[in-house]
Amino acid sequence: MILFILLGVLLVLLVWSLPRWLPPAVVRLRQWIFVRINGEEGIPVPGPLVGAEHFERVYADPAADGRSRGAGLSDLFWYWLAPGPQMHQEHLEPGERYRTVARTTRQVLAMPHTRSAGLAAAATRRVLGELPGGRTVRVRLRDLMMPVWAEVWYEAVFGEPCPRAARDLIVANADDVVTALKATGLRHLDRRDRMTRYLLGRIEAGTCPVLLPEPFTAQETAWYLQGAFFNTAVVQMSEAMAHVLLTVAAYPDAVPDPDDAAAVDRLIDETLRVHPLFGIAHRITSAPIVVDEWVTLPAGSVLLFDYLAYQRTGPAADDAFDPDRWLGLPRKEAHFIPYGVTANRACPARGAAPVMLRAATREVLRRYALSSSVQHTRSMPNRGPAYLTPAGTPGPGRARLALMALRDRWGGVGRSLQQLVLGTWMVLDARRQRLCTTYFQEERV
Repeated sequence: MILFILLGVLLVLLVWSLPRWLPPAVVRLRQWIFVRINGEEGIPVPGPLVGAEHFERVYADPAADGRSRGAGLSDLFWYWLAPGPQMHQEHLEPGERYRTVARTTRQVLAMPHTRSAGLAAAATRRVLGELPGGRTVRVRLRDLMMPVWAEVWYEAVFGEPCPRAARDLIVANADDVVTALKATGLRHLDRRDRMTRYLLGRIEAGTCPVLLPEPFTAQETAWYLQGAFFNTAVVQMSEAMAHVLLTVAAYPDAVPDPDDAAAVDRLIDETLRVHPLFGIAHRITSAPIVVDEWVTLPAGSVLLFDYLAYQRTGPAADDAFDPDRWLGLPRKEAHFIPYGVTANRACPARGAAPVMLRAATREVLRRYALSSSVQHTRSMPNRGPAYLTPAGTPGPGRARLALMALRDRWGGVGRSLQQLVLGTWMVLDARRQRLCTTYFQEERV
């Protein structure tokens, strides 16, 4: 009898502790499975061969210019970004095609900061205006922000207000991409194809002002617009805003006056330091790179630039959230690269994005107090649950926040198992389809 009681107690303790140990264990298992399927590939930077002190120089080296050809890892990224990953600006190989596409993107983004801020502020006001008024509402911050950036980038591309039907198409497309990337759902190419057909229809009808010149086809232009603006731009800006607002919810004492632009910028910078948007960027070397007198990276090396690891070195290496550190710490000295390294395919929106993020953040802070008790990680698979409380309205209270934390902890157990199953399936499927490898093999033929 005593043995059965002890076993029962142990079982209860095991089950109750699941949220603490199971998700990290599943992450380690997923990493092991990934290596077993794809093999060991890549040189981590920073890492044993290339220290943090060489990170930016190696990243900026002209020979670190290959993007997809020659890296098995690219098959997986192409799989996630389909359709048209061969026209995604970040995945084009260096050369005239890349330069033409990058120039077109810069032309779209070459807008005054007043216009950038105005687009973001107006779209944020419209989306917040759709929330129920006069009471606390529970939202998923990434989901709340995605329509904002769908409207912003639609207007930036088409030069006209975004209709609701187009917004819904963009959100469905971008949400499917990011959900698959986080392995919390499989790809649904029918949702993405609807976006492609819409863009192709606009191009063929002559109502799309952004066009790639010949010899690019209308189909290639549609894929380019979808990948650059209606996948990546919408997803990354939504993720960035979700991180900023979830940080606001977790650190109410650090919430700035929304009219203090410099303080809002410090909040955003500190959020992107603790939770960088980019995980690992891979590049393939086209020539040897001399790191120091002992280490030379041969041509054909796959370099894995780890943003989080790099930002955890230098004078701002800690995990503490402290926006005031930027009052005395120059960004150039902090190993802080929120938008990449300028010399090697930095984020093309690095000029517009900070202005837009500031404008959207100020609009939210002027209307709501935020509160949340969920886990906040860089990948944020929970999509950022939070409560938004209008001024003068009672907040959620301790009991609701405790319940939110409990639901999120146990939700993490289910999500981790879901990511294990779906992530493994997609890695296997990407390996089978070999989209990138096949593309370059056919190109050579």
